[in-house]
Amino acid sequence: MSAPAPAPRIQTNQAAPGPRSGLGIWLDQHLYSFVSSLGRALRRPWSTALTIGVMAVAFALPLGLWLALVNVQHLTGTVQASRQIDVFLKTDTSAARAQALAARLRGRGDVASVQLRTPEQGLAEFRKLSGLEAAIDALEDNPLPARLIVIPSGDDAALAAELQQLPEVDLVQHDALWRQRLDSWLRFGTRLVWVLAALFGLGALLVVGNTVRLDIQSRREEIGVLQLLGATDGFIRRPFIYLGAWYGLGAGVLALALVLGAGFALRAPLDALARSYGSRFALDGLDPVRAGLVLVAALLIGWLGAWWVTGHFLRQTRPTDT
Repeated sequence: MSAPAPAPRIQTNQAAPGPRSGLGIWLDQHLYSFVSSLGRALRRPWSTALTIGVMAVAFALPLGLWLALVNVQHLTGTVQASRQIDVFLKTDTSAARAQALAARLRGRGDVASVQLRTPEQGLAEFRKLSGLEAAIDALEDNPLPARLIVIPSGDDAALAAELQQLPEVDLVQHDALWRQRLDSWLRFGTRLVWVLAALFGLGALLVVGNTVRLDIQSRREEIGVLQLLGATDGFIRRPFIYLGAWYGLGAGVLALALVLGAGFALRAPLDALARSYGSRFALDGLDPVRAGLVLVAALLIGWLGAWWVTGHFLRQTRPTDT
């Protein structure tokens, strides 16, 4: 009787799991801190809501002022862009001479364009805007002169002064002083927005820093044990930094909602006011790109406030060799 054949050897490609890479461990730690910090914020809804609310108001105030300034610039944009000079010719200037003057001005290097409005066109425009058709029809002669609408391409003040010296010109209307004052006010408003944004941003940073500091104090013993076990400052700091980032992101979303709500509340009365003046002006809101930048800025402020507070705490409590 022959000996039994040996059992066949089964080969397998499965290998024993080896240790995870350092990158995988690092990603796991960040994912855990990301989720746990959100859960910690949600477990304290009132405290989280108050912190986010205060930060949102701090973000919404300069943001709303900046949007108001943008809309003012949009409202006055046609005046700012055109820099129009109205040149009223003398009443005895013939149509041929007015056309020749317009052609001569178009050839100048400091003139972008010239439009000629005849007295008949001016009277028709005045009839349409004034609503005095009966009084205008009663006039025997057209009292309006020919008008040139000059758009300068260079120094509009110097051009207006030269146009006033032309023999065919009776009056030059150029609101340079008004535009200069408006430009000054707009520059002041822009500077004010940046100053307020810096002040309120600092306030929001202090708010999130104080909130994170209180959270650190409640976990002081846990942090001390981790330090004694050799945990790095980055490992200890990471959940608090994510917590601050959550505060900032929530405040940014709420600030955008507040600004959007204020825009909806003002839209109807502003549209009625614009229609009463025959204007089609409408409020401009935030486009997606600018809204995204607001969220990124709010998140960074929350992250920075948490990073600053936790770094200060860890420097004070780091164990020292004795």
